[in-house]
Amino acid sequence: MSNTFSFLRGMPVSALISAIVIVAYLFIALSAPLIAPFSEFEIVGAPYLEWGSKFLLGTDALGRDVFSRLIFGARNTIGLALVIAAVCVVVGSVAGLFAATQKGAIDWFLSRLVDVLISVPPIVMALMMLAVFGTGIPTLIAAIALVNSTKVFRLSRAAALDVVNLEFIEAARLRRERATWIVFSEVLPNVRGLI
Repeated sequence: MSNTFSFLRGMPVSALISAIVIVAYLFIALSAPLIAPFSEFEIVGAPYLEWGSKFLLGTDALGRDVFSRLIFGARNTIGLALVIAAVCVVVGSVAGLFAATQKGAIDWFLSRLVDVLISVPPIVMALMMLAVFGTGIPTLIAAIALVNSTKVFRLSRAAALDVVNLEFIEAARLRRERATWIVFSEVLPNVRGLI
């Protein structure tokens, strides 16, 4: 317990404030049914009621309590952010490691694809994908993760390029190890910290 307090005392003020906000947000998301005065989808009044003692932020177009929906919305926000970050890291790092390990045509193709994705503004690319593939949650996750995985791709590729020329990688190639084995057993453990 004393280690936790000494760690918190050593944090910069901005990081401490951010940690407090994240913990409060997690608490609200996890205890939403206990905190929210109404259910998320319950119609509790007339549409567009003004805020007051009964409805702290008023009601929406269907008559649902906006304050309750805001509390329940924390669950969606945290869940989507975690899933998008995980997909982004997995897709970007695996593609970057394979590009650096395989070199040649695969590296060239993936690098040019990432250059094209980076050249288009992220919001435009995400809106384009949503217009083409529809507006469901999986499409939203895929669009945002694809746009942001380009940064992870470049980082993991640059880190892997330092490793792929070392002797143990050459030894694995001489043993005729598969590309997946080289990437996940030889290269990934050496760049995991940076990724």
